[in-house]
Amino acid sequence: MLVGALDTGKTSLATAILAEAVDRGLRCAYVDTDVANPTVGPPVCAGLRWVASRADLSDLSRADLLHFVGTTTPSHLVLQQVIATAALTDAGRREADLVVIDTTGVVSGVVGETLKYHKMELCRPDRVVALQRGGEMEPIVGMLRRFFSAEVITHPIDPDVAVISPEVRAARRIEGFRKALAEPLDKWRVRPTVFAPTLPTGLDLARLEGMLVGVQDAHGRCLGLGRLEHDDGLLRVVTNSGEGMQGLRLGSLRIDPATFETKPVNLREVMFGL
Repeated sequence: MLVGALDTGKTSLATAILAEAVDRGLRCAYVDTDVANPTVGPPVCAGLRWVASRADLSDLSRADLLHFVGTTTPSHLVLQQVIATAALTDAGRREADLVVIDTTGVVSGVVGETLKYHKMELCRPDRVVALQRGGEMEPIVGMLRRFFSAEVITHPIDPDVAVISPEVRAARRIEGFRKALAEPLDKWRVRPTVFAPTLPTGLDLARLEGMLVGVQDAHGRCLGLGRLEHDDGLLRVVTNSGEGMQGLRLGSLRIDPATFETKPVNLREVMFGL
C-alpha cells in the first residue's frame, strides 16, 4: 500500500513496482483508489487493473473491475471508500501474485488517519510505503506501526515529481467524466425500486434530476456511470453501460451533461429534505 499527500509520486512508484514485478514473471493487480483523479477507470470509482506484462502498463485507464464510491472527495464518504478498497484488494489477492494499492492524497487530520486506519484494517497489506516531503506523514506512520504488523517504510519524494495545479486536476476530472459518459448513450426507463439506497415513498423524482449513479449488475459489480433524467413523471438513466444493468447506486454529485462539471449534494437532503 502506498500512502502520501497530493503530488508525492504514489502513482509513479506504483508503476515502477508493477514494471519490476512483471519483469520477474508475476501477475499483478493495481488497485487505484484515487476517486478524484484516478489512473484506472472514471472519477468517483475505485478501479482494478490486471497487469501481466509491460504492455499492460502502457495504458492503465481501462478498469477490469470497478467499485462505485459516488464522490470525488473521499473525506465525505469514508465508509464507501474503505469498502471499495477492500473489495478490490480481495479480488486482486484471489488471482494475482502481487497487489499494489494506490491510495488518495487525504492523509491529514482525523479524516485522513481514519481513512488509512480502516484501509489497513480491512486490506492487511504486508508492506506500506509512506512518501513524504518532510515529517507530514509521521502521525499516520506512527499509528500504522503501533496498531498493525505490516512493515511501514518512509521515503522522501522524488524531487522531479510534478506539482499539479487544482485547475489541471479539475480539467482532468471533467475529461474523465466525459470519457465515462461518451456516446453512444442510451436512455433506460427505471423504476424507483432499483436504487440503493432505496428511495423513500412519495419522493418527488424530479429531485433526482442530474444525479450521478453507478450502474450495477446482478453480482454487485459496477458496469460504469450514468446520469438521471426526469421528464413528465418518468425517471430515466442515461448511460453507455446499460447492458446487464440490475440496479443503480446513488452518488453524492450532480453532473452537467453539457460541461461534465459536477456539484456536490447531500443525499439526505435530496431524499428527505433535511
